[in-house]
Order: sequence, then C-alpha cells, then structure tokens
Amino acid sequence: MQNASFKVTGMKCGGCEKNVQSAADAVSGVLSSKASSRDGSVEVSFDETKTSLDVIRQAVQAKGYPLA
Repeated sequence: MQNASFKVTGMKCGGCEKNVQSAADAVSGVLSSKASSRDGSVEVSFDETKTSLDVIRQAVQAKGYPLA
C-alpha cells in the first residue's frame, strides 16, 4: 500500500470534496481517499500494483479539479 497527497485547486465546499473523493475512489486499486476543501488537498491510499499516481491524477482532473 502506498499513500499520496495531492494539492487540488477549485474545491470550495463539501460537494466538491465528495466529487474529488468519488473520482479517486472509482479508480481500481484505490483503498481510500479523503479530500479537504479547507486544505485544498486530497490524500489517497492505494495499491501500487493495481494503479498509479498518474491514473489517480487523471481521474480527479477529469472531474474538473486540477491537481498541482
């Protein structure tokens, strides 16, 4: 298992947090995620044998939330 944290721009509320988390959680191999609009970040735990940082990044960005 690997943990990663991404800076997320554009999250303004709890609904945005849910959108980011659901995008990350939908990636096969992601075990959990926690987004914070206050911190402008998302923390993700994932199985590196099943997915990669790039795949997670693309999934969140596809929902309209750029990652730094």
